[in-house]
This record gives sequence, C-alpha cells and structure tokens, in this order.
Amino acid sequence: MAELSLPKNSKVQKGKHFAAKAGAKKVRNFKVYRWNPDAGQNPSTDTYEVDLAACGPMVLDALIKIKNEIDPSLTFRRSCREGICGSCAMNIDGTNTLACTKAIEDCKGEVKIYPLPHMPVIKDLVPDLSHFYAQYASIKPWIRTQSTPMPDTERLQSKEDRAKLDGLYECILCACCSTSCPSYWWNGDRYLGPAVLLQAYRWIIDSRDEDTGARLDDLEDPFRLYRCHTIMNCAKTCPKGLNPAKAIAEIKKLMIQRRGA
Repeated sequence: MAELSLPKNSKVQKGKHFAAKAGAKKVRNFKVYRWNPDAGQNPSTDTYEVDLAACGPMVLDALIKIKNEIDPSLTFRRSCREGICGSCAMNIDGTNTLACTKAIEDCKGEVKIYPLPHMPVIKDLVPDLSHFYAQYASIKPWIRTQSTPMPDTERLQSKEDRAKLDGLYECILCACCSTSCPSYWWNGDRYLGPAVLLQAYRWIIDSRDEDTGARLDDLEDPFRLYRCHTIMNCAKTCPKGLNPAKAIAEIKKLMIQRRGA
C-alpha cells in the first residue's frame, strides 16, 4: 500500500477498538484511519466491529453504519453511492477505489481503509484535492473555438468522431489513478498526472474543439506531460476501467507528429 502524506514527525498509532453489540451474527473488523488536525494528536487507526448481517454489501455501507451507529465523529466524503460522483474515493485493502462500488466480500480479512495516498489529509478519510482540481482547471476543460456558429445551430459531430471520446468522457475525477502514480507522488507540483492528462486528451481529440495547437503547446513541458513512465498503476486502479496511460501515449504521439509536420 502506498505511503500516506502524514503530518510531520508523526506515526500512525493504534487507536480505539469498538466492539460489536451483543447478539451480532456476522462480525467483520474494519480498521479505519483517523486523524483530526484540531486535536493535536498523531494519526491512529481505530478498529470497528460491524455486524454484516445488518449492513449493506459495500464498504461505504459499512462506513455509513459506523458513523450512524458507532462513532459519529468519523469523517468521509460520499454522495451518489452509484460510482458516478467519485466522492468516496479512498484506499481500501491496499487499492485506491470507490467505497460505494467496493464489495466487502472482496476484501480479505480485516478491511483496512485509508485516505487516498500522498495527498494532504483534511480529516480522517478526507484528502485535500485543491491542487488536483487546480490542475484540472489549468487544461481549460471545455470546448474552445474561434469560429462563430450559425444562429440557433449546434456544433455537430459524426458518430465516428463521437466514438473517439469513449474511454475518456467516463472519467469522474475521483483521483484514484493520480494518487496511485509514483511519478505524481514525486512530481505532483508540476506533473499533471494521469487523470488530468486523460481529460486533456479528451478535449484535444474532440472534433468540435478548435484549439488543439494551443492545448498541445500548454502540455509541451518536461514535467507537465513527460513525467509519465508508463508504470500503469493508473489503468490498474481506475474504478471505471479506463486507461489514462493510453491517453497520455496518444498525446505524446501527437507531439511527435506535430514536430515532423
């Protein structure tokens, strides 16, 4: 499992153990990362015994049960519960994924839950994604055009051009891929990372966009694009089954073609 970005001079300590209520039929232990910066204490891992006989099948169901019935101080993000919003991205059983789509039965033994690795932690399982979102905004993720469309008309695209966006538009910006990438851990201040570069490619190949040259100019940098070393952690961990490494390779191809033109 990847190392967490912990407060300086701190170590994760063993925390509290919350036993299941008497009469629990199917108990499973959940080891959850806890850290409250306002408390002035080192991070810890609390263990919760959850009765799966009275719990939904997903890890998020267990976290909600813990917060509602055992420890209301537990903090995490969640929204859609359908694998669409990306809010509940975290490191579960050693892999970055979505808590709402990760089945408890797929985890071995004690279920270990940590925030996304190598990100500043706001509290408990909530990482600070401010820098990640700022990088996303830097690629200007919208259609950029110079031409003026005819009044009351749409910017149409063929079925073939629309098909080129498959495998790209489905990205939900959960940051699972970027926070699993060693190159992003080491150069996250300048390297855009797999999620943002996949999004960049999505707009570069959109037939309706008319600013491809400027988009490639923005990425022509030793760090913003070329820190990718095709480690493939991004493709392995993506909860939507996407392949950011392939998108990055396609951008590099476009760079080479432009130089040879």
